[in-house]
Amino acid sequence: MGTTWSARIVAPPANVQAEIEAVLATIIAQMSHWEPSSELSRINDSAPGTWHRIGPEFAQVMGIALDIARRSGGAFDPAMGVPVNLWGFGPPGPRVGLPSEAEIEAARALSGYDAIDFDPLLLRLRLTRPVRLDLSGIAKGYAVDAVAARLKAMGCLDFLVEIGGELLGEGIQPDGQPWWVDVEVPPGVEAAPLRIALHGLAVATSGDYRRRFAANGIAYAHTIDPGTARPMAKRVASVTILHRCCAQADALATALSMERKDGVEIARDALVVNTLTREEGRGPKSSTL
Repeated sequence: MGTTWSARIVAPPANVQAEIEAVLATIIAQMSHWEPSSELSRINDSAPGTWHRIGPEFAQVMGIALDIARRSGGAFDPAMGVPVNLWGFGPPGPRVGLPSEAEIEAARALSGYDAIDFDPLLLRLRLTRPVRLDLSGIAKGYAVDAVAARLKAMGCLDFLVEIGGELLGEGIQPDGQPWWVDVEVPPGVEAAPLRIALHGLAVATSGDYRRRFAANGIAYAHTIDPGTARPMAKRVASVTILHRCCAQADALATALSMERKDGVEIARDALVVNTLTREEGRGPKSSTL
């Protein structure tokens, strides 16, 4: 998935690392757009209209992704691979210079979750247009959930799992303290760090300051607006979601970072939403819903 993972486990079983790696290998084999042999890559490279069988994990993620896509009016979109690649944030790697207006419009036409035909009962999926799936806004969160589920099945009661900055905590530390996590404050935002006790909770953050490139003196962040197929030009520096499900938190953080007016309604099932903004002319601001 192009990132790292870690797990802190109280009294871990002897084979716990192998079990975690097996969970992650299954997810990568199904949903990684970085692996040419993954189920997702094979679907992306096939002709539109072809049905493909997908694994149960892939189907579970697709169900969550399409639900949030519909609820958010497309603010979260799992079929944004073409624009993401165009701007240099996908598997083809960084680009030199900016894409042309014609390239951007062409990429926008080759995106959109309405091109995904998903059959959850038969575990199959097809693309009705030559879009490309990109689950990077939800797969890491799902992987956190999947690792946590495997640890629970192995009898682990107290642990903290982290993949690419998305976390889930269960139980407590050996000293009786909860799993404390500080949410990073983005550069240019003056706000007190949000300290969270992860006890049966997951946290995910979407920010505009980690992956970016500069061209003509302007910074372009990796968060691509599905409506324009361009990097977001926005006030929101980061959105942090607390939820019992890390996959939900991961996708909701992306959706809310798009600054749609119905953001509160989109996140109605979340426990906490923390938004850090750069207020034009009035300095930075933090808000919690």
